[in-house]
Amino acid sequence: MAKQKPKSKAASRTAAQKKSPARKTAGKTATRKTAAKSTARKKLKSKGRGPAPARRARAKQRVAISHHREEDFKADGLRAYAQYRDLGFADATNGLAQAHVIRLVGPCDPAEVSKLHFHDVDFQMVYVLKGWVKTYMEGQGECLMEQGSAWIQPPLIKHLIMDYSDDVELLEVILPAEFKTVELAV
Repeated sequence: MAKQKPKSKAASRTAAQKKSPARKTAGKTATRKTAAKSTARKKLKSKGRGPAPARRARAKQRVAISHHREEDFKADGLRAYAQYRDLGFADATNGLAQAHVIRLVGPCDPAEVSKLHFHDVDFQMVYVLKGWVKTYMEGQGECLMEQGSAWIQPPLIKHLIMDYSDDVELLEVILPAEFKTVELAV
């Protein structure tokens, strides 16, 4: 008989698995597990997410500082019964936003003030600096806002001012700076 060359351990195992039917099944299972492991390590594709949205290029902004001066209140805004102090945000943001302090001139005349309207804006926030204002907002009803109260008026929400104190001052921030106001016939 010819003398056989000694086999490596791995070669011996492979030969043993080929000879034994029970080992064949075990070998196949082991191969499947190995294949499953290697598949699990592959990079998974993200499900349900598209590419990140492109970021809009924003106009360059600059610092705007506005100090209180009585002479800055002007009656040249949206409402005849109001004086506006522009805070300079529209110019500083290249039209991205505007901010102003509004004084509603008293006494309140509901015939002039209480006109249902909406603004075509992306964002509008109002904060009561002093006094109080009673408003109506669609879906919300009547709201009394006092010093320290703040609210957001969603885009296109129908609203009106019902009454206000003689000393009321409001801070209003709106995006964008230029927007359309629509008065509704009642």
